[in-house]
Amino acid sequence: MSIYRSTSVSCDSCRDACPGFFEQNPDDTFSQVVEKYRLGGNPGTGTPLSDLEACAQDAADLCPVQIITIDGS
Repeated sequence: MSIYRSTSVSCDSCRDACPGFFEQNPDDTFSQVVEKYRLGGNPGTGTPLSDLEACAQDAADLCPVQIITIDGS
């Protein structure tokens, strides 16, 4: 799963839909993947555990600027 942070509009929809997987970066206010789920330390990529997959998908579906992709979608 990836979130293209540079094009975030900081609307909170992903954090509202899946607060266990997405959080706000305190430095730039853009959304990012919670540290424990990041791939290679990259705040824009991560893998949700199975119990967060549904809400991560909801976050991708609800994103008004469609910057969240799942499995290369």
